Amino acid sequence: MSAHLGPTPLRVVGQRVPKVDGVDKATGVAQYTVDVRRPRMLYARLLRSPHAHARIRHMDVSRAQALRGVRAILTYRDVPPVVHAGQPQPRAGSLARDQRILEDRVRFVGDGVAAVAADHPDILEEALALIQVDYEVLPAVFDPFEAMQPAAPSLHGTDRNLVIPPFIVRHGDVEQGFAEADYIFEGRYETSRPMPAYMEPDACVCEFDPSGRLTVWISTQAPFMVRGSLSEVLGIPMSKIRVICEHMGGGFGAKQDLYQYPYLCVLLAQRTGRPVKMEYTREETFVAGRSRHPVVIELRQGVTRDGRLTARQARFVANSGAYASHGPGITRVGTNALASLYKCPHVYIEGLCVYTNAPIAGAFRGYGAPQAYFALESQMDEIAAQLGLDPIELRMRNMFQPGDRGPAGTPFREVMLPACLQRGAELIGWAEKRQRPADPGPIKRGVGVACQLHSATSYPAVKEAAGAVVSINEDGTVQLLIGAADLGTGAKTVMAQIAAETLGVGLDAIRVVSGDTDVTPYDIGAYASRTTFIAGGAVQRAAEDAKRQLLDLAAQELHAEPADLHVTDGVVASRSDPGRRIAVKDLVASPGGRSARTIVGRGTFAPRNDYSFAAQFAEVAVDTETGQVEVLQMVAVHDVGRVINPTTAEGQVEGALHQGIGYALMEDLVVDGVSGKALNANFADYKMLTALDMPKIYVELLESVDDLGPFGAKGLAEDGVCPTAAAIANAIYHATGARVRQLPIAPDRLLELIP
Repeated sequence: MSAHLGPTPLRVVGQRVPKVDGVDKATGVAQYTVDVRRPRMLYARLLRSPHAHARIRHMDVSRAQALRGVRAILTYRDVPPVVHAGQPQPRAGSLARDQRILEDRVRFVGDGVAAVAADHPDILEEALALIQVDYEVLPAVFDPFEAMQPAAPSLHGTDRNLVIPPFIVRHGDVEQGFAEADYIFEGRYETSRPMPAYMEPDACVCEFDPSGRLTVWISTQAPFMVRGSLSEVLGIPMSKIRVICEHMGGGFGAKQDLYQYPYLCVLLAQRTGRPVKMEYTREETFVAGRSRHPVVIELRQGVTRDGRLTARQARFVANSGAYASHGPGITRVGTNALASLYKCPHVYIEGLCVYTNAPIAGAFRGYGAPQAYFALESQMDEIAAQLGLDPIELRMRNMFQPGDRGPAGTPFREVMLPACLQRGAELIGWAEKRQRPADPGPIKRGVGVACQLHSATSYPAVKEAAGAVVSINEDGTVQLLIGAADLGTGAKTVMAQIAAETLGVGLDAIRVVSGDTDVTPYDIGAYASRTTFIAGGAVQRAAEDAKRQLLDLAAQELHAEPADLHVTDGVVASRSDPGRRIAVKDLVASPGGRSARTIVGRGTFAPRNDYSFAAQFAEVAVDTETGQVEVLQMVAVHDVGRVINPTTAEGQVEGALHQGIGYALMEDLVVDGVSGKALNANFADYKMLTALDMPKIYVELLESVDDLGPFGAKGLAEDGVCPTAAAIANAIYHATGARVRQLPIAPDRLLELIP
């Protein structure tokens, strides 16, 4: 539900409208990348390394090449030797250049060594089995602390296997801060390697037309980045590349950067002269996809007797796996997150991102913040317990104030965290349950709280921008063109609501076209909780531009001033003389041989970032004899600015809570510490919550007046996952006295901690 704090009543924005593409998806009309079929299409797969670290001495593809139905095989000798980052500029702040399409060295179990295209998928298995590879196995390292030692094998020739130089956040004098403290708290916190587990696997279809123009259908969050990277790495002019992603079945951040398969799919299509489709198996999405980074955080804080923070010192060590992917970006975000949320005059935090021979970690919902807040919010709870303070009171005493600056240097326009905490405490019955007598039996109940601060955009690491075009057709309907991809989040619906509200037409008059680089204006990608905020801002400005043109035309027809006119339900009318009116469709139509009026509005939006706050409360029941944890309920109170669509907004938080609870209790891609092989790379062994496992959830969205985003909207998508694990861990402590510092909170680990 939403708590309406904003004053302006709106017609379309704020309404629970169904998804504009919902019927197409429900009936199977919507075409995903895995559904694309082209005439004479070939199928492709990668041969993957069984070794975590090795050099290829020799590769023989002759037997596979001779197999009937095999049309092309590519090895490292057949591809451009370009070193790249998996995305083009301007993402240099998030990634590092360390990958090639294929090379004679592999760095994790599952690294691709060859690609095969054949007439039928069944032929691929036989062909891959016929390729003979002679490997020189090299020493491997899987722990980031071991990887930083002088004797560790070097993966990319960097100092201490660091992906980037240490990222430092410093202000004040941390030694002075600890000297001013009455108490010092220290802890080491370890997080796991959960997978996004999206339903649509990674897939692409590549086709060249007779003129040499390339079309790529791909499941991606960033079509324009795909176009830029293919051009940069393969040398194809950008004007000859079209990338399409109209629908996609989830991404959660992990479908941002590219590694191997799209480049190889293009090269195979180029070599064979036929369309080529490459689609991951479910195991490949685990092994060669992107996980959340496992992180170790060493956190030390000083505090006065009355609970005022004086110093914070931390080290954030991220295991990037074999390649950088978004390791540099999550290290910056996670390090900044440790420096944020609560005021502290003296801070020194070091962020380290380390190469290992583990599978690649990358962007995944929260982008470094869930790891950071697990540590910070767990230790805040520990401080409160030791000082005898209520955990909410401790947080209130150290709260930022409006005008203070956030981690990216942007001032907080307002701070809604106190309101989130107060409302969440009311909803879960905090005061009563915190004072509840201990349960007499083995089942112990407790409640816990954790908070988060997150920005909507990736500014300043990336200079944000988005564009939109609004075209009013001669029948009064509206075509909205946006470059942002819809991951399944309802972005098309929200964009349509913003356009309809701005123009004064009905939602059914809006048709949204997105995710096609030949048709839509540039958008950097759907990530970082930015789509509603950034792309929505561009849509609002494009619609305002179109509306201005519309009112200028209407003023001529109605002999009125444009300032006196307004548009409601598709009708332009005079405020001073309501009888003077004309329907939009009549205004732009072409009656009597007159040419239709052309109205095309354009808008771009490139702001600095804005911040959202949230407080989450967990109630748990812990079986102290088995270590089993049951989450009884979650209460999530989120500051969202203005809610564009309550149903999709609540769905974002509910979905994030599902991932957050799984992150806390069970989700972890287990990598063998000797071989580097992923031991549970499938839905049978990788444990996730089902719908039946979910607890009672209550989501409340606090609206506030914020004029930066469209109609005051802020970002939301990542916020819901950031504090969840810490809230559950803190509830477990309240129930049992066991202080959890490692994720996931497995029963055997918890039993060892229960007093």
